[in-house]
Formats: sequence, C-alpha cells, structure tokens
Amino acid sequence: MSQSSYGQMWDAAQGALADLLEDEYPTMQLRPQKDRLQGFQTLATFYLRYLKIFRALEEVYDQIVHPQKRRVVHQVLEGVMGRLVELKNEMVELEYSEFHYFDDILQDFKMTPEDLEVPIPRYFVREKIRALKEREKMLAHILAKGGHQKPKTVPVQFLSVERAVWLLQVSERARQGRLRAHFMKTIRQEEQRRLQGNSSMLDPNQAATCIQKVWRGYWDRTRVNKECLEEMIFLGMIPAQQTTPSPAQLHAQQVESRRHYVQEEHEAEYQKALVNIKESVRSVDGPDIKESLQEQIRQWFLECRDATGKFPDFPNPEDGGSASIFAHKTPEQVAAEFAAREEEREKKKKSKGEKDKKGNDRKEKKKEKKEKMKGKKGKGDTEEEEKGWKMTPSNFLPTVVEGAKMYKEVWHNRDEKQNFLQCFDAQLVREEKRLEVEEELRVQVDELMRQELKNLKLVVDRDKGKKKKKVKKSSKKKKKKGRKTGKKKKKKEKDLTADRTIESLYEELVMEGFIIRPKNIKLTDYIGEYSYLGTTLRQADIEPMPSLSDVRQLIALYGVLPLGSQCVHERGPLIRALLLTGPAGVGKKMLVHSLCTETGANLFDLSPATLAGKYPGKSGLQYLLHMVFKVARQLQPSVIWIGDAEKTFYKKVPKLEKEMEPKRLKKSLPKVLKSIKSEDRVLVVGTTRRPFDADIKPFCKVYKKIILIPRPDYASRFTLWKELLQAGGAQLGPKLDLSSLAKVTDGYTQGHILQAIQTVLNSHRLNQQTKRPLTAVEFIPPLARQDPVYKEEEEAFKAWYTRTPLGKKRARAAKASEEEDHKKGKTKGGKSQKKEKKGKTKKRKKKK
Repeated sequence: MSQSSYGQMWDAAQGALADLLEDEYPTMQLRPQKDRLQGFQTLATFYLRYLKIFRALEEVYDQIVHPQKRRVVHQVLEGVMGRLVELKNEMVELEYSEFHYFDDILQDFKMTPEDLEVPIPRYFVREKIRALKEREKMLAHILAKGGHQKPKTVPVQFLSVERAVWLLQVSERARQGRLRAHFMKTIRQEEQRRLQGNSSMLDPNQAATCIQKVWRGYWDRTRVNKECLEEMIFLGMIPAQQTTPSPAQLHAQQVESRRHYVQEEHEAEYQKALVNIKESVRSVDGPDIKESLQEQIRQWFLECRDATGKFPDFPNPEDGGSASIFAHKTPEQVAAEFAAREEEREKKKKSKGEKDKKGNDRKEKKKEKKEKMKGKKGKGDTEEEEKGWKMTPSNFLPTVVEGAKMYKEVWHNRDEKQNFLQCFDAQLVREEKRLEVEEELRVQVDELMRQELKNLKLVVDRDKGKKKKKVKKSSKKKKKKGRKTGKKKKKKEKDLTADRTIESLYEELVMEGFIIRPKNIKLTDYIGEYSYLGTTLRQADIEPMPSLSDVRQLIALYGVLPLGSQCVHERGPLIRALLLTGPAGVGKKMLVHSLCTETGANLFDLSPATLAGKYPGKSGLQYLLHMVFKVARQLQPSVIWIGDAEKTFYKKVPKLEKEMEPKRLKKSLPKVLKSIKSEDRVLVVGTTRRPFDADIKPFCKVYKKIILIPRPDYASRFTLWKELLQAGGAQLGPKLDLSSLAKVTDGYTQGHILQAIQTVLNSHRLNQQTKRPLTAVEFIPPLARQDPVYKEEEEAFKAWYTRTPLGKKRARAAKASEEEDHKKGKTKGGKSQKKEKKGKTKKRKKKK
C-alpha cells in the first residue's frame, strides 16, 4: 500500500472514532441502568468498535513515515488502547467474569471471530530494538562468563553384553535378508526378459499408438488432479503446501522494512530541524517578541491605573506570570481576580489555625455517621439496587478527544500534494517553536517588568508603610513554602544497595539464576480457536468453559498493552499480579515467555525451586527482593515469574519439600506488591497447576487477576494438529484424518499433542513420507502412553474457581437473578389464582 492509501485509512479510522465519541459521551450522562444485560450490550458494542479502530491505527502508525503525523497517530493510539482496557475492566465488573462472548454482536457488526483478536503494537519492540540487542549481548556475556552455557549432551544408553550381541545379530540378519531378496529379484527379472525376448515384435505404428495412449492418459490424469487440488486449496478445503513465501509476499516484506528505514531517516531530520528552527526563531524573531511583550505589559500597567486609580500587582510566577494578563480580559477583571486570590490566601492562613478544632469536630461527626449508617443499612442496600449500573468516567477519553481535535484542525484538510516524500512540515515546526521561545522569553521579560513596576510604584506612591507590609508578606510566604515542603516529605525506604550500580546487581541476579533469557515466542504462536457457542450456552444457564482464543486476548489486555505502553499503565486499571492456572501442558510458561517477547521485558524467576538454598534468613530474603524489584524498575518493563505459585501459600507443606522452604515469600510478597506504583511497569505472573493446594484467602489477595486456562476444545485441537504437523515438516494428505485425531484426543492438552508429534516425526519417518504417507493411527501409541486431563481434575478446577472472589460474586449475582425470577413467577401465579377464584364466585352467584 502507498502512503496515500495509509492516509485514507487514517482518515477512515478518525471518522469512525468521531462517530464513536458522539455515541459514547451521552452514555456517560445517562441515569444508572437496572438492566445489566443492556449495559453489557452497550459496553460490548463500544469495545468492538474501539478494537476495529485500534487495528487500523496500529497499522497506520507502523507504516506511515511522516514524523509529525506519527506523533498525532501515537497519541490517539495510546488513548484507544487505554480505553479498551477500561472497557474490559467495566465488563468484568458488570458480568463478574473474565471471559465474555460476543456472538450476537459480531453478527450485527458483520465481523468475524478473527476481528476479536487484540493486535499487538509492533512499535513496542521495534522502537527499542537497539537497547534490546545490547541487553541480549550483556546477558550472553554474563552467562558465558559464569559458565552457564553448557553444550547439550545426548544421554548415553548403557547396554548389557547380551543385549548388544542381540542387536548386532538382528541388524546382520536383516542385511543378509535384504541382499538375498535383491539377488532373487534380479534372477526373476532376467527370467522374464528371456521369456519376453521369444515373443513376436510389434508393428512400429501399433507400438507408437500404445505409447501415446498410455502417455495421454497419464498426462490428463495429472492435469485433472492438479486442477482439482488448486480448486480445493482456493476454497480452503485443503491447506496449501507452500513452504516458502511467494514473490508478492517477499516484495511486501521488503517494502515494509524499507518504510521502517525511511521512518528513522525522517525522524532524525525532524529532530535536527527542531533544534535548528528554534535557534533561528530565537535569533531572528526573539528581539521583536521581547519588545512586543514589554509594550503589552506597559500598556496593561497604564490601563489598570486608568481603570482602578493605582498600579496593579504583578502576577506571581505560580499564577502564570504575565501570561495570565493576556487571556483576553479587561483590567477590571484582572484586578478582581487578583483580589479574589489574595482573599483565598488569607482564608488559608486562618484555616491553618483552626485545624485542631476541626479535627476534633470531624471525629465526632464520623462517629455520628457510623451510628446513622448502622440504622440505615437496609435502606442503603435498596438505594444501591435502585442505582444500578453506570459507566465510570474515563481517564483516556480526553487524550483521544485531544488527538482527534488536532487531526481535524491540522491534518484533515491539509494539502500535501507537494510533499511526496512525506518529510516534516517546517511551517508547523516554526509555529510550535515560536510559542516555546515566547514562553522562555516571557520569564525574562516578567523579571524586568516586575522590577520596572516596582520602580513606578516607588516614584508614584512614596509610601514607606506599604513597603514594610509587602516585605513581611513575602517573608511569610517563604515560611509557608518551607512548611509545605516539610509536609510533603515522606519516609523513604532504605536503599540496601545504594553503593552498587545497576549493572553489578543485574550481573549478580543473572549469575544466581534469578534473571533468565526469555524464549522467542510470540502471542500468535499460542494456537487456539474461538468458542462459537458461548452466548448460546449462557442463555441456557450453562457456564461455558473459556476457549484458548479468550485466554490469548486476556494476556494481551492485562499484560502486553500495560507493559508496552507507559501511558496505559499509568492511567489504566493497575494490575500488579496475574495468575495463570490450568492443567499441565496447557501453555502457562509459553504465555509468560510470549509476554516478555511482545513487550521486550526482562524475565525474573522467583519460583520456590530457584529460591531454595539462596540468600538464607529474613535479611537475605529482604535483600534479594529489594535487588530484584530495584533492577525490575530501572530496566522496565519487567515480568517477575513465580512458578508453582501455590507452594508459596501451601496449606500444609509436604515432608519432601520442607527443606526447600517454599513458603518463604508468603509474608514478604504482599508487602512488595504494594510498593509497585502506576509508573512502574512491573508485573508479577504466577503459574500453577494445583491451585487447590494453596490457602485461598492470602492466595487471592496477592493474585487478584486469575486466568483459568482450560484444555483445548475440538476446534482448537483440530487447529493444533494441523499447525503443529505442518511446523514439524509433515505433508498433510488424504490418508491423514485430522478430524478423527481431534476427536480422539479429547481431554489431551497442547503439550500432550506436541509430544506425540515429536515422537512420530523423527528424521527417518519424514524422509519416508513420499513413499509411505502419514496416517492417524501412527499417533495413537505415543498418546496412549500419556495421561489425559480427566473429568475429575477439570471439575476440581471449576470448583476452586467458584471459591475465588470473582467466582463468589458471580454465584451471588446468579442466585439473586434466580430469586427475582422466582418472585416474578410467584406474583404472576398469585394474580392468576385470584382471577380464577373471582370467576368461580361469580359463577356460583349466577347459579343461585
């Protein structure tokens, strides 16, 4: 696509965003809705529309090369990302579930399940690729230095003498058998040739006709089979056997990489222009700007004197200095504002002296309020029910509106026919830098004019009493400032490693195994299909198991977007810890590694197995946690992984694990989590396959966001078999029945399927595919040697999840809705019974 095409895409996305903002702002002012289903429908429609805009803006930002346009797109893109996270949080609080289903809404919007995928912005990694490469080099150097990179050793199998002799005899006898079979085959062929040599020779014309017939039949069959195969591939009924990208795909990749290079060039030119144009504006226009500012301020002096009879007080730098004068206000309005500010300051002085009295009054009022609230508990509950659901104010809508306004004012109707190369616009840079220079010069001019005003007052007023009062006031202000700064100071935590550099701490953590290298796994490598029956099952009061596609979306919304964007993490809902739980082999560790790959995050390992025997004692653990979180904050984004997270909160430690001290982090971890602030892009991720072994109350206090990963359903298993077989080098033919394999492996996880494929697809079997195609039966023996996820284990996970805070809320809401339906049914039944009784009494009266 060309730059003009991406410009049109940007224009369409901004148009859709403007329509969405027009629809969304009225919902903020609506009265609370009692119907939760209607509220969810509103949130879901907004979510899907924002997701569509997000996808378009992400592609535009990745490919557009104009540096000033990219800044506007980036601002809107971050706002849209944050709004998506907010809407997801709203839906969770409304439905009391982490998983939502949009089947009916997708149909209304004519969208496919693929459109629900949350796109991962490519600039998260691409814009800091140099820093990531340097970090990778440093990590590799430290690992090589510490001897952590050991060559992979193939395990040697020791055999007894009898076993070795038996293997040699088998191979030798097989070799002799093959030779004898080959010898006998040559004898038979010679005998056949001898017998055929005695037969009569064919006529040349007949021989040519026979050859032509055979050849034409073969040629037509291959042509028809080829056309049939092409048609089936075109219809999507057979996967294309294309291992290498097509020329068109290669060309598209080259164009994309070229655009990224042009982006860097244009950005470098733009940064140079910012400095050069600012200097030229300062040198050329600076004196004129300074002179005009001085003239305006002098004119203001005279206007205020004519209007009020005296010279005004010059505004303080805290109030904006002379900038507050030129806000299109009359001298009387400005004087009134200054008078109001002075009154406020005097009130603040008085209020400071009365703080003790007010504090005692507040305590008494609080007690009275508590007593009143105890008597009004029943009323409060009814009021909450009457309130219903209302959309909470957004922290990102102002950012989105500001970016949309900038696009409309600057770029929507801008003529760029002459800017074919999409370089920066010098006129816009000059206007921007002129404002910056004016603000810088205003500070200097304010100092000069403040002194000039002081001299004018000295000449005109000649009042010594006023001078002394002003001096006293200024001294008081200084004292006040000192008091304020004293109050703001808080107790700082002791830096246990103040004398050490981040590089030395990083090296120590790598050497001890607390920083590990994440695997290069993308979130799209986590294969899974969408659940097409979610809404239907919920309407039938059946809670569906989430699909792997839903899990992938949650990881993107809760992990990737906040870690990748500082703006989203600071303003959005703060998620400090995330728990991934599910049976063995569902891909929990894979998701942790993909989270690091997509955001370029450091990976720390605080699993009980890694902690065992290191930094003993309470002081040692405190030192380690301080070190880990200090490095994580300095080199953010960072992911702190805790494998087997249930061991930290064991109900009862098994005898075999007592030496490991798995509960070392139980008391320290909640305290350290509280220290993670909104500006710290640090996420603690726990993984567990036995969450029911942990004490649920402290466990859920630490991990407030819990993602239950289920075993794959039929659609996901079918996709897994197809994708993993192709990745392993298998040729998918008609003899390989993937549907049967997907059906047979019900209960098996992704890890089981992958292990079976790796067992069957060895190098010897891959070489035999042309002569002996793969069949589904070959994968049954390796699957039979593994234990699937039984129904009892799945029910145990479901039962545990219902005991989590979110599960309890959902159960309460379901119970309340059932009671409401029951009451409605009773009232309807009671009314009908009354009507029947009335009808019977009327009939009796008529008979009488």
